[in-house]
Amino acid sequence: MYENDNFSGYGTGNENTTGTFSGADLNETRTENSYGYENHSTTQSAAGSNNGYTTYQMGGTTGSNNTEPKKTQKHGGYFRKAMVSVSLGLFFGLFAGIGFYAVQQGTGMFTTSTDTAVVDEIASEATTESTQSAQLATNVTYVESDVSNVVEKVMPAMVSIVNNFTETANVFGQQYTQEEAASGSGIIVGKTDDELLIVSNNHVVESADTLTVTFIDGSEAQAQVKGLDSDMDLAVIAVSLNDLSDDTKNAITVATLGSSDDLKLGEPVIAIGNALGYGQSVTNGIVSALNREITLENGSTGTFIQTNAAINPGNSGGALLNMNGEVIGINSNKIGGTAVEGMGYAIPITSASPIIADLMERQTRTKVAEDEVGYIGISPQEVTSQISQMYNMPEGIYVLSVEEGSAAANAGIMKGDIITKFDGSSISSYSDLQKTLQYYAVGDSVTVTVQRPQNGEYVSIELNLTLGSRPASQK
Repeated sequence: MYENDNFSGYGTGNENTTGTFSGADLNETRTENSYGYENHSTTQSAAGSNNGYTTYQMGGTTGSNNTEPKKTQKHGGYFRKAMVSVSLGLFFGLFAGIGFYAVQQGTGMFTTSTDTAVVDEIASEATTESTQSAQLATNVTYVESDVSNVVEKVMPAMVSIVNNFTETANVFGQQYTQEEAASGSGIIVGKTDDELLIVSNNHVVESADTLTVTFIDGSEAQAQVKGLDSDMDLAVIAVSLNDLSDDTKNAITVATLGSSDDLKLGEPVIAIGNALGYGQSVTNGIVSALNREITLENGSTGTFIQTNAAINPGNSGGALLNMNGEVIGINSNKIGGTAVEGMGYAIPITSASPIIADLMERQTRTKVAEDEVGYIGISPQEVTSQISQMYNMPEGIYVLSVEEGSAAANAGIMKGDIITKFDGSSISSYSDLQKTLQYYAVGDSVTVTVQRPQNGEYVSIELNLTLGSRPASQK
């Protein structure tokens, strides 16, 4: 119930210490000698009581003041203890491992067939999931952000184009002219025995006095118009191979045309062109939209590829490429303009290819002198897109009248006809007709397509026209 501690000690001049501990069931005697070692003596009494009374006695120290200093324990003792501890740890670890193995083997003897089936099912499911994951991995498309290899492959087929033209202005009744230059791009799409054929936009090459083409090696050459299509904003120009050095011929290549029908939203694309006239540059992005319907400045409507790849002034006529380096579109800055950022447009190559093939077959023409330009002999009126929609008429040049004895009269052109094509080039405005006629001299024969009203509808008719000379009163 109560615990009492009695402590008594005395000094007798030595360092032998004796302690006696008395308790209910245990008597312990401790003796510490002068060398620092402790001796224990413990006795247990069966007749001890449970009175909770505890007595502790300690003997004093006897001896003189010149006692020998206590010796410290050697370090070797700690090392031996450490080695013993490690050995015991290894010993017990070995037996624990043997015991774990025995238990595992013992429990395995009692595994039922149901347990085995469950294990097999789990293994089968794991195998199936692994196979499905492998199949999914093979269907993942990884897009390489480095497009340098593609660019290096196709760059020899890209050219820069400079259109040198004459700007005419009328100020207070006075007519002024000024030489101007505009930049654009082109793609080498063909090669004959005599010519290198380049596709571009119609608005890049139209009204040109001269066209200067720059190739990948920095060399320049003059180009001539092969054919124009204002409706699709396409043009093919030609460079004589005689004007190219052997080094340039070896440096250039013909582009590979792909298919725009296989494009997908989000597919990566690359745009290359002569941006701002500084030379060829590269931008990249994705296909933002397909079959985007846009109405052009001349009123014609077409469907185009929309991309967020930067297409700036000078990029017109350049290539929109897929990651295989194939041309899938012809860029046109004029379609999207600069009103909105991140919305560029390109003419789908699948739609453009038939027109390009037709233009490549045309006769290469150069501008003729102004007094030698051929004359048709009609009074024209434009049928704009608005008039076309209001009166259900084809877009083109409406013939108000035909001059007697003129080239038009001799060809069979009649009042009320609408001229829609001139030598295969689409004509949607009087400006288109004037620009086209600059390449045709007196005496040249061309095929003219007219839409003639018959029984309430327009019928397409092709007529052979030989150009005459302008009357002296109009020169």
